[in-house]
Amino acid sequence: QVHLVESGGGLVQAGGSLRLSCAASGDTICISTMGWYRQAPGKERELVATIDRYSATAYADSLKDRFTISRDNAKNTVYLQMNSLKPEDTAVYHCNAEGPDPYSCAGIMAPFNIWGQGTQVTVSS
Repeated sequence: QVHLVESGGGLVQAGGSLRLSCAASGDTICISTMGWYRQAPGKERELVATIDRYSATAYADSLKDRFTISRDNAKNTVYLQMNSLKPEDTAVYHCNAEGPDPYSCAGIMAPFNIWGQGTQVTVSS
C-alpha cells in the first residue's frame, strides 16, 4: 500500500548540487524508515542515507560531509541534498521505505520493504 516516486535527477558538472525528492503515498503512517540507495553500472547497490519517523539519520561514512537527508512530514516526502558532486557519484538513486512502525501504525500489517523506480544522477568531469 506504500508507493514511492523519485524525482530530481539529472546531469550536472562536478562540484554542482542536486536535490532528489521521494514522494510517498498510500499507508505512509506505517513507514518506519526511509532511505536513499544508489547503484552504478557494474557495481552493487549501496546505502547512501536513511531517516526514521523521528528524524534520526544515518549516512554512509564517505558521504556524510556532502549529502544531507531530510523529510517533510506534511508532504510525505524525503529529500536528499547532494553537494560537491563528483563523477563517482554517478548512479541510479533509489528511494526505499520500510515498515510497519509498531507505534504509529495501528492494526495488523505485514512487513514491507518498498523501492521506487529510481532517478538517474550523472556527474560530468
